[in-house]
Amino acid sequence: MPFSRKSLARGLCDAGGAAAVEFAFVFPVALIFFCGLLAYGLYFGAAHSVQQLAADAARASVGGLDDAERAAIVNAHIAASGGNYPLLSADRISVTAQALAADPSQFEVRVAFDSRDLPIWVLQGLVPLPRKTIERAAIIKRGGY
Repeated sequence: MPFSRKSLARGLCDAGGAAAVEFAFVFPVALIFFCGLLAYGLYFGAAHSVQQLAADAARASVGGLDDAERAAIVNAHIAASGGNYPLLSADRISVTAQALAADPSQFEVRVAFDSRDLPIWVLQGLVPLPRKTIERAAIIKRGGY
């Protein structure tokens, strides 16, 4: 008999490779977790930039005398400031600016960003990701009381 009870008991109690086995189980889960953390961090950063751009454009529109001038101010602000955010590219930004239908005394600026150029979409099969279009709006009272 090549194995004795003593050597078998010693082999069963040996914990020398336990760390390697635990690492083999934990590493893929930790890697997916950190990839998801990185992807959502970039996505939330881009979403915050879109919201900030919409809010800045809405604040800039207060100086307009009518809806057409406000929309022109918003479009000029988006064209001038859209490329200043590191996660946004100006050619992927679209904007609509109009009076709010429910309350004409308020003006709405809606900014949409196509986030297909962000590097997070490489991880699409690995982690669940949100929609590729980020859309945010800002509503502001008209000036000239």
